[in-house]
Amino acid sequence: SGSAELGIVARSEFCSFAASIGGSFAASIGGPVLREVGEASVVVLPCAPASVAVARRHITADLLAAGVFEAAIGDAALVVSELLSNAVLHARPLPGRCLQVSWAVDAGAVEITVTDGGGPTRPHPARASLSSPGGRGLGIVEYVSRRWGVRADGPGTTVWAVLPAPCT
Repeated sequence: SGSAELGIVARSEFCSFAASIGGSFAASIGGPVLREVGEASVVVLPCAPASVAVARRHITADLLAAGVFEAAIGDAALVVSELLSNAVLHARPLPGRCLQVSWAVDAGAVEITVTDGGGPTRPHPARASLSSPGGRGLGIVEYVSRRWGVRADGPGTTVWAVLPAPCT
C-alpha cells in the first residue's frame, strides 16, 4: 500500500538501510524516492515510460556495487529496459498503477523479473520485419539471456530472465 503512494520503493533482502534520495523524478511523481542497495532489490515504479530510465539507473548502480563486469551490467540494463517497456506498452499495471522490477545476483548470474497486472496476450518473441519499428525486444532478451520465461502470478504476469553476471 505504501509503495504505490511513495512512487518508488526499493527493498533489499540483504540490507536494511534506507536513504531518501530526491531529484527531479521524485518531484515529477509527486513523492519521495526511497532506495536500499544490496545484492537483491525490488523496485516498485509507476506504470509510465519514465520508469524505464529509473530502473536502468537502479540496476546499474546495484550491479556496479556488487562488482559485476561492466559488459554484463549493460546487458542487464538492456533486459530491464526491454521487459519494463513491454509491460508499460502492452500490459495492465498492478494495483496502485505500478509495476514491479526485481533483480538478484547469485553465483555469477543475475535474475531479473518484471511483474505487471497481465495483458490480453502472453508475452512471446515476435518476428519483426526489417522495416518494423518495434517487435524485437523479447528476441534481444532471448539472445543475451541464459534462459527466460513467463509465469502467471495471481492476476498478473511476471517475465523473467537469467543473465551471466561475472564479477570483477
